[in-house]
Amino acid sequence: MAFQISKVTARVSVPVITRVLEKQQLSRGVKFTVFHPAANTPPCARGGINIATRSEGKRFSVSSGVFSRSVAVLLGAAGVSAAALSSSAVCAMAARTPINLDTDKSDWKETKKELLSMSMKERRELYRTDYISLDKVPVWKHSGAASAKSLYKANDELNQKISLFRGDITKLEIDAIANAANKTLLGGGGVDGAIHRGAGPLLRKECSTLGGCETGEAKITGAYGLPAKYVIHTVGPIAHGSVGETERRALRDCYYNCLRTATENQLRTVAFPCISTGVYGYPPEQAVEVALKTVREYLEDNPAQMDRVIFCVFLKSDDDLYKSRLPAYFPEDVLPKSKL
Repeated sequence: MAFQISKVTARVSVPVITRVLEKQQLSRGVKFTVFHPAANTPPCARGGINIATRSEGKRFSVSSGVFSRSVAVLLGAAGVSAAALSSSAVCAMAARTPINLDTDKSDWKETKKELLSMSMKERRELYRTDYISLDKVPVWKHSGAASAKSLYKANDELNQKISLFRGDITKLEIDAIANAANKTLLGGGGVDGAIHRGAGPLLRKECSTLGGCETGEAKITGAYGLPAKYVIHTVGPIAHGSVGETERRALRDCYYNCLRTATENQLRTVAFPCISTGVYGYPPEQAVEVALKTVREYLEDNPAQMDRVIFCVFLKSDDDLYKSRLPAYFPEDVLPKSKL
């Protein structure tokens, strides 16, 4: 606050002084030097505020007239403003504590706030993993003739919002990645463990304040040492190969609630792993239908709220499965575009 006030004071005082000098008819023959406050050491380092202790340029020669008291006061105010501006800027820089993402001793709230206030360039210095920027993740394109019957109308605008990425979800530099978590939210195996390891101990520390998460729900945290800004945690249904309406509805809720949470937090790029298809035993060939259907319908209802949804897979079998089923939910527009 002091830094902001001093900047305003500095901007205001100089024009005011100029106008007063003109009124005093001192625009000709005036010779003076600018006040230089003796503030070699930041006031914050000395434990108090040090108003300028000396000034240089005391000699003034004027062809006609003398300085009024008001002019002297304004010139003094300008010197004080300059001193406040300089010293408070130094104090602000000195007060910034280095962020340590490798310990759980830090305050997660303050660390999260600081990370979100940083520029991307600054945050990249703190990543605990390599990163893949969004421009390196291509929009999904149809390859060859579609093998699946289209279930929806062609919509190229929606197609441009879809990506299929085979790789490590923890490296994606986007707004949010979804985590296939367990009900404790305290870390586990698979993608859940990878996300916690990449983010560092502060993720677990924040998660411990959330009171867990029920199946189908979604909760959001910071991402800390990950390239993503946020992690949206969701708990998939346990199927063990047997899928009924309860499991289908729960898996649908996972995808929908993650997207809704992203929209509520003004996040426009989201990546999903394959939820529940690992140790939870949801058959991948059935899970892909739920994932694609839910995302397609959410984008139809909220076309302006999302820029990119990335389906992130690790296994080649999942990659092949998505490639074969994506055309059914995001069919290609086969009509030729007008050149007009």
